[in-house]
Amino acid sequence: MALHALGMIAVEGPKAPGAPITSEALAASINTNPVVVRRVLADLRRAGLVETRRGVGGGVVLARRPERITLQAVWEALESQEQLFGRHPSGPNPACPVGRCVAEYLEGLYGDAEAALKASLGERTLADLQRDVAAHLPAARTACARGEAAPTSRRARPPGRRRATRTAIGR
Repeated sequence: MALHALGMIAVEGPKAPGAPITSEALAASINTNPVVVRRVLADLRRAGLVETRRGVGGGVVLARRPERITLQAVWEALESQEQLFGRHPSGPNPACPVGRCVAEYLEGLYGDAEAALKASLGERTLADLQRDVAAHLPAARTACARGEAAPTSRRARPPGRRRATRTAIGR
């Protein structure tokens, strides 16, 4: 969700330099509630990635140029909230030697995977995302105009299953 919001701000921002994008507009694009978006924006603001403006004409703008925002910085702004991989909620049974060994093994494996992900994200910037999204927009807009795509439609979820409001990097 965070990268979606930042991508939209980066892509749409240059059309009206300095003009903020509202949490309502971001929520409509992300297909969620503006309150959920505001929570994510608060984390991004604390990390110095966006600036928020209140009141009439308010909204959010990037605090830095897209070239100076790595995807790793976005990850780190949200990382304290959730783990990349699910862990035992209360840990394995301490009396079980197999459980302890498996947990230690998985912690090492998860640590290596997270380090590789962070390194990869550190090599990419919001400008990369902005460029790639902007390159795909004409075709997407044309397809949508022909009725070939429904970008605002919700994906079907099994009955009774709630939609996740927060995930690690994709908030």
